[in-house]
Amino acid sequence: MVQRKYITYNQVHKLCQESAQKILNEFKPSLMIAIGGGGYVPARILRSFLKTKDSANIPIQAIGLSLYEKLSTGNSSSSGPEEKAGHTVTRTQWLDFSAVKNSDLVGRNILIVDEVDDTRTTLQYAVQELQKDVEMAAEKMGRKGEETRFFVFVLHNKNKDKKGVLPEDMMREGRYLAAETVGDEWCCYPWEATDIDEHDRLAAEAESKKSASKPNGN
Repeated sequence: MVQRKYITYNQVHKLCQESAQKILNEFKPSLMIAIGGGGYVPARILRSFLKTKDSANIPIQAIGLSLYEKLSTGNSSSSGPEEKAGHTVTRTQWLDFSAVKNSDLVGRNILIVDEVDDTRTTLQYAVQELQKDVEMAAEKMGRKGEETRFFVFVLHNKNKDKKGVLPEDMMREGRYLAAETVGDEWCCYPWEATDIDEHDRLAAEAESKKSASKPNGN
């Protein structure tokens, strides 16, 4: 039986808000790249909390990567079918370099945003491929001496063995941030729900059970 964790829009909003100060102070991103479709909403919410006085909004670009395949049809109308991780990352959308020049990535602090770090395979692919793009662009533009730094933000990191690997220096230097670490359960996000009222009811029910299980209800 798949264990589900129901997450509300309010919870997503607060997770982004709670993480923003660290991102702003330590990561200092000048560009966000959202991995579609789960990274779109948190990236947009996060941008509202990364504003600094007299500075423009941090631009958001999008890439589409697919790693999942259908597992079951599910029994709840509040969420779509569960999926399981596949073995091959499929690139469904990438940066349009006719609109975003390769050189625009060089020398920047780039924050990659996704909703969940499950097997880490998708994140590994995104970082590796974007690094390749930057290296090619830097060489082409004669800007190989400029440092481009990648950072990762996810709403939830699953506490499990990972198939994918992120660069050692990224992990060592703290350029990876998960707003919350959870168990190996299926995270049901509100943008996946077909019945948002039922989704929120299930989320509230889970929170109530969690509170009741604590000593003195605290």
